[in-house]
Amino acid sequence: MASNLAYQEHLPAAPGWLNKGDNAWQLTAATLVGLQSMPGLVILYASIVKKKWAVNSAFMALYAFAAVLICWVLLCYRMAFGEELLPFWGKGAPALGQKFLTKRAIVTETVHRFDNGTVESPAEEPFYPMASLVYFQFTFAAITLILLAGSVLGRMNIKAWMAFVPLWLIFSYTVGAFSLWGGGFLYQWGVIDYSGGYVIHLSSGISGLTAAYWVGPRLKSDRERFPPNNVLLMLAGAGLLWMGWSGFNGGAPYAANITSSIAVLNTNISAATSLLVWTTLDVIFFGRPSVIGAVQGMMTGLACITPGAGLVQSWAAIVMGMLAGSIPWVTMMILHKKSRFLQEVDDTLGVFHTHAVAGLLGGLLTGLFAEPSLCRLLLPVTDSRGAFYGGTGGAQFLKQLVAATFIIGWNLVSTTIILLVIRLFIPLRMPEEHLEIGDDAVHGEEAYALWGDGEKYDPTRHGSLQSGNTTVSPYVNGARGVTINL
Repeated sequence: MASNLAYQEHLPAAPGWLNKGDNAWQLTAATLVGLQSMPGLVILYASIVKKKWAVNSAFMALYAFAAVLICWVLLCYRMAFGEELLPFWGKGAPALGQKFLTKRAIVTETVHRFDNGTVESPAEEPFYPMASLVYFQFTFAAITLILLAGSVLGRMNIKAWMAFVPLWLIFSYTVGAFSLWGGGFLYQWGVIDYSGGYVIHLSSGISGLTAAYWVGPRLKSDRERFPPNNVLLMLAGAGLLWMGWSGFNGGAPYAANITSSIAVLNTNISAATSLLVWTTLDVIFFGRPSVIGAVQGMMTGLACITPGAGLVQSWAAIVMGMLAGSIPWVTMMILHKKSRFLQEVDDTLGVFHTHAVAGLLGGLLTGLFAEPSLCRLLLPVTDSRGAFYGGTGGAQFLKQLVAATFIIGWNLVSTTIILLVIRLFIPLRMPEEHLEIGDDAVHGEEAYALWGDGEKYDPTRHGSLQSGNTTVSPYVNGARGVTINL
């Protein structure tokens, strides 16, 4: 019986180098990471904020997802993973032509060399086309911008945000990605960032805090009372975020291999442990568990394990989860309230704590717990290991610390410059009247047809349902619409 055409390797669509299992997993992993943002964080952001900001918060995430994709294929993929322009930056170019997208994937500058110049490990060449790799890496870039948005929800001018997204992607994200993943100087030095503890979480947390400083705070009333408008829907978004993380860390080896399996297991172990620890601390100190707190604990566990997910043993994932559920809890619940600077800077969703602190913690712990045999399965540098395993492990921890300093410094400076330039043309913060009203003023749309939460009824925008049998509602701060005379 003749085999199915899809499995005949002589066909142009199935060249000899194509591994259909790896390709299928990479596209699946990319889709899982994409689902973390759209709809995961879109739903989470829309639900965790006050009702009057639901539409705006969701739209900021939705816009970023779309804008990043177009910028990514036009320029930024090859800035992050192309040929070297500078030790921390690649040469920008489009990733759109069929000759580029249908050839075998390769991360051009990932050749690792010994000090004498001889090749230690060749360039990474996954067994699938460039199109799969371009899309996979796009989803990481997109979620970084969306995480950053969590720091400025509820007051950033939407036009300023629309300008900020492409500029930050070009001048901030691509630098970290090339330096650590695309063959840049930190990659060549042997710094470990398995799946974005530094490139994604540390950078989004630091840039989010910086952006919150320059944009300015929410209204005093919003800062004092900012209840989620739908806790159950928030949990649905959080669930998509958690489950999608299997693609986040499972796709990082660029193959469906042993490292991928270890990473998926460790990711879920760390998230569960961190959630339980955070919830326990809430019960001990506040007398009851918090659903929002549990979601925060989940996030810190996921962010913390990311830089070492496929490189640490599962017992270490439990330890990392315990630290991820406690140290960011302390910085958010105790240190934040004692720091005058953190009190003044309005980081809406605490992205600094849940991502910057957790990402930094994970990167440093990877420098301690990276297991030599697991490192040999993936890393290009011979004899990579954490400090707890002796040998060169102490130097590895130092490398992790220096890399974190570079990522923090670059993101702080680049984010500041970008926002100051945008401020010359567009106000960074919404006008006060928009801040009072929310979605209705900014978008002319509302999330729910429920009793009002600050929005104002504008009779000039609404006609009668039927002439002669309706009257305008006298409640100017109530729900928009009309009252029917029965």
